[in-house]
Amino acid sequence: MNPDSNVVVRPARGLAGRLLLPGDKSISHRYAMLAAVAHDQTHLENYCPGMDCASTLHCLRALGVEWKRQDDVVDIHGRGKLLEAPKAPLDCGNSGSTIRMLSGIVAAQDFSSELVGDESLSRRPMARVITPLARMGARISASSGERPPLRITGGHLKGIAYDMPVATAQVKSAVLFAGLLAEGETVVREPLRTRDHGELALRAFGAEVSRRGNEVRIAGGQKLHGIEAQVPGDISSAAFFLCAAGLFQDSRLTIPNLLMNPTRSRLLDILSAMGLRISVVELEEKHGELVGTAQVEGGKLTGATITGADSAALIDELPVFAAIAPYTEQGIEIRDARELRVKESDRIAAVAGNLRAMGAQLEEREDGLRVPGSQKLHGAEIDSLGDHRIAMAFAIAALRAEGETLIRGAESATISFPRFFDTLESLAQR
Repeated sequence: MNPDSNVVVRPARGLAGRLLLPGDKSISHRYAMLAAVAHDQTHLENYCPGMDCASTLHCLRALGVEWKRQDDVVDIHGRGKLLEAPKAPLDCGNSGSTIRMLSGIVAAQDFSSELVGDESLSRRPMARVITPLARMGARISASSGERPPLRITGGHLKGIAYDMPVATAQVKSAVLFAGLLAEGETVVREPLRTRDHGELALRAFGAEVSRRGNEVRIAGGQKLHGIEAQVPGDISSAAFFLCAAGLFQDSRLTIPNLLMNPTRSRLLDILSAMGLRISVVELEEKHGELVGTAQVEGGKLTGATITGADSAALIDELPVFAAIAPYTEQGIEIRDARELRVKESDRIAAVAGNLRAMGAQLEEREDGLRVPGSQKLHGAEIDSLGDHRIAMAFAIAALRAEGETLIRGAESATISFPRFFDTLESLAQR
């Protein structure tokens, strides 16, 4: 990735066409990891083409997992529960999902491993995954401030009952994956319900997982079997185009194979309440995940307050909501989203700085933002800070700005959506 790459985005008058999305990043990670410790072969279509999910595959290969990839089709040969000791550090790149969730699997292996990442990932906190895995019996050390690299000596784990202090689906999945390979039962309790792709993926591969309220249970020692699956289109990637459609009343989009998981589809509910017209057809269940086709028509967006459980559910989509907030009638207020401060960048500060560069008035808070509506923005020079969601969010804001917008570090979009800017250009009406 060339972090110095720049893209110019010109104003548009609407979006129209058929949007084909990359495979969901969250599901792609989990399917690949479980395929590695399953018996038999797993065949995945529409595997996410982004660099983060490639990092997961490369780490699995270093652990002795054989796989073949042709474009977005991946075949993975499962090794059962036993992986190989890596000969070098496992490079997780920019992927927090890889380092956190894979930790749950290597913690149960009878060898030592080191998980490293790029400069951005090396600044991200890991205490929340270190604590439960250490309680299960793994020996884990990290750099000062409990940041990567992580050095894990795995072995015989025992199931625990763990009350998560922070709602995070990555840590929940890490503990459940470790619990699958541990002795006894593992129980995870969430303060707020997070996305449940880990639980659904475990069931798809043949494990029994039970949920009651915000409590999830898994018994160790279960045997997984490979699957054949098409990964649904990434709803977090769809969020950028849905928000863009909402900026123009004449927008018309069709989005097939879109993930409709209830723990992720709150995005559609909020945009619909704001005035975007969304209808869902051809809804079906695939390996426990709801998938459908969305028909989208633009409408004048009112505004919203996003807080509490909604902030947790929409944590990846909050930057683009904030980026379009000045164009809404009443503005958008985001609270209870301090987690944005420790993503690939400090996303609260990044959004605030870039919106101000485009002429917006706003209030930055420790746990969110308040962005008034009915504002006019102008084109500006935007710094993505190497963060894919910031680059893409401000490409959307640029569509309604006066004049051109230069986005620095635009190539960071390859982390999750390599063809984002080409796709946006093909749908933009001028």
